[in-house]
Amino acid sequence: MISKTKISVAVLLALIFFSVLAGNSSADIVSDLKDQIATKQSAIKELEDQIAATQKQIDASQSQQKTLSGAIAVLDAERKQLLAQINVTEQKISAKELEIKSLSISIDDKNDSIQKSRTGLANTIRDIDLMESEPLIVSILNNKSFSDVWDFVEGAKNLNGALNKHISDLRNLKVGLEKNKSSAESARQDLKSLENELSARKKIADDNKNAKQKLLTSTKNQESTYQKMLKDQLAKKDAFEKELLDYESKLNFAVDPNSLPQTGSGVLHWPTSAVFITQYFGNTAFATKNPQVYNGMGHNGIDLRAAIGTPIKAALSGVVKGLGNTDLVCAGASYGKWILIEHNNGLSTLYAHLSTFSVSEGQNVTTGQVIGYSGVTGYTTGPHLHFTVYATAGVKIMSRPSSVCKGTYTMPIADLKAYLNPLSYL
Repeated sequence: MISKTKISVAVLLALIFFSVLAGNSSADIVSDLKDQIATKQSAIKELEDQIAATQKQIDASQSQQKTLSGAIAVLDAERKQLLAQINVTEQKISAKELEIKSLSISIDDKNDSIQKSRTGLANTIRDIDLMESEPLIVSILNNKSFSDVWDFVEGAKNLNGALNKHISDLRNLKVGLEKNKSSAESARQDLKSLENELSARKKIADDNKNAKQKLLTSTKNQESTYQKMLKDQLAKKDAFEKELLDYESKLNFAVDPNSLPQTGSGVLHWPTSAVFITQYFGNTAFATKNPQVYNGMGHNGIDLRAAIGTPIKAALSGVVKGLGNTDLVCAGASYGKWILIEHNNGLSTLYAHLSTFSVSEGQNVTTGQVIGYSGVTGYTTGPHLHFTVYATAGVKIMSRPSSVCKGTYTMPIADLKAYLNPLSYL
């Protein structure tokens, strides 16, 4: 029996030894992967610095869009920025894949260690069972020397210590395994989001290239033609807004102010990560006295600075009531690509001038979920997000004929009292 005990202890020590060797080998691989990830992160930082510098160039050039050469220069700078953003996203995808690989190795290691720990635990329990099957006094009498008795007692003590260690190790390994599995699942979700982002950015870059070609073709590279185009576009935008305001001012939807969240409650989240307001709500004496109401005066939302390709996020969980593109009928006169989300607290939010969508009609979205990417569709003097907040009861998605645009457009249309100041709820 004593020999069995000594053998079992030796087996346990061997298992621990080989486990350490395997762990060291895996640790080297994981360490190498972390070094590669760090290299990727450094490259991402450099690219993001380039993007920031390009954005400053674009901001400084916005006023130059009043000339054809200036507009082309801005488009070129935006394309440069978009290509850098694509590179950043590719680097992030590569880094995320390395992270998932590292986590997978750690998961495999822990599974292997758990199996070894279970084997050692089973061996220890079996040997303890063998020792306890014979009374201690009988074991002592069966041994001929004090040395053998001492070895027997030490063996029993070692087995009990090994048992407790294996149980503790097993618990710790399981906790670590669950954490690694959770991290891996989160990383896989991040990877999927990055892959969607890459696809969107590539499409935006293609659109930018087409926009430049379209501008050159439509103006025949003539400054005078470009100036006439700008003048006609502004007149068309003003006429369309007047046409829409005339219709909205006649609506009389039932809007109960008591059904709305309390102003200042902060129920909405900012739809962009970086917040810089370029135009406020209303900007009229009426709006100043009644900051939560629009009433057809001034600006019906807020504008947020957002470079082309900036991820736009849902301000609150809700349902995508609809999305569309007014440029299909009223090119350059209104919202361009827009998304309307209805929330369950009496509010709805509009996101306009987008370049691409990441959601579909009827889809449930969560707070902070990317729903699209910013752009310059509709009437804009530069890339930004137009963000409007409505009382849900007072807004509907309608298809309306337009004498200005010579066609039927589809977009959210609201009773004037349904327009709310976004800053009252952000």
